[in-house]
Amino acid sequence: MASAAARLDKVATPGATAVADVSATGAFVRKDSVFRNRIEKDGAFPPEAGRYHVYVSLACPWACRVVSVIGLKGLGDAVSWSSVHPTWQKTRAADAEDTHAGWAFAAEGQALASPSGCGSFAGSNYQRDPLHPNDEIRFVRDLYDRVGANDGTRFTVPILWDKKTDTIVSNESSEIIRDLNAEFNAFATNPDLDLYPVESRAAVDAANEWIYRGVNNGVYKCGFATTQAAYDEAVTELFVCLDRIEHMLGNARFIAGPCLTEADVRLFPTLARFDEVYVVYFKTNKKALREYPNISGYIRDVYQTEGVKASVDMWHIKTHYFTSHPVLNANAVVPVGSGWDFDAPHGRDGAYPR
Repeated sequence: MASAAARLDKVATPGATAVADVSATGAFVRKDSVFRNRIEKDGAFPPEAGRYHVYVSLACPWACRVVSVIGLKGLGDAVSWSSVHPTWQKTRAADAEDTHAGWAFAAEGQALASPSGCGSFAGSNYQRDPLHPNDEIRFVRDLYDRVGANDGTRFTVPILWDKKTDTIVSNESSEIIRDLNAEFNAFATNPDLDLYPVESRAAVDAANEWIYRGVNNGVYKCGFATTQAAYDEAVTELFVCLDRIEHMLGNARFIAGPCLTEADVRLFPTLARFDEVYVVYFKTNKKALREYPNISGYIRDVYQTEGVKASVDMWHIKTHYFTSHPVLNANAVVPVGSGWDFDAPHGRDGAYPR
């Protein structure tokens, strides 16, 4: 008879997901995106209103960058988006050897059980695949299979989908948001907003590099680490970066200067999840962001910027994280959280430096 530990491992460890992407030293190592086509006027995927759809999860910080840019630029009528169910599901339930759990589509109002079997959730912010209603597309994995993705591909969101050719354009959020910013101005209601202005590009690029490594990916390096040494290294780097951000935000309203840019769009989703999820779930509990005066005001400032709020659904966020990874939270209990009010006055519109 198999040991209790072996049975737990079989149930709790998801196959072919980012949770399993750890090195021999126990450090989380994120795999690169594999679909990297760009939107280009004279390219295979030119900017056209109504042609593209973005599949997201409102729990995923990378996907919510895209939702923010659609809102900020006023592209809602030109580029549609929809969210999957928050809780990962077994994507091949009939195959005992296939342990993958991932993003699921569902009919409106249908409750889906969490992978641990310890809860079910019938939230309103998900729907069946809106583009293939007559096909058996039940999971994001099915979309990747539809386009012949290679073995080993991570079935991630966001997905920028071309409805004309019925294929994936890109699953790399950093490139999707840059193309939405630059290539769709003819269809935007806020075309004058440039999130990657020429005069700020050096500052934006520099911030993106270290913030991705230490903060965006850093929280995952803390949460998915399987050794103490890997966790210690990641959490040290994370809080060095947060202290640096707190200092920077005392000298400028936004992360790359006086105006909101792509750097803020990339940073904000991680910060918005920090106190409600990462402090508990990923063991980033050295300090809560409510303890940083500049960062906490900045979070409220960005959140209150027109177009951003639709990217933040805290019910969806917490439901996903606390019910989707049995190896991290076997009983799928969702903590109550702090109830932080992002609509409270932010106080960020004064003079700088402070």
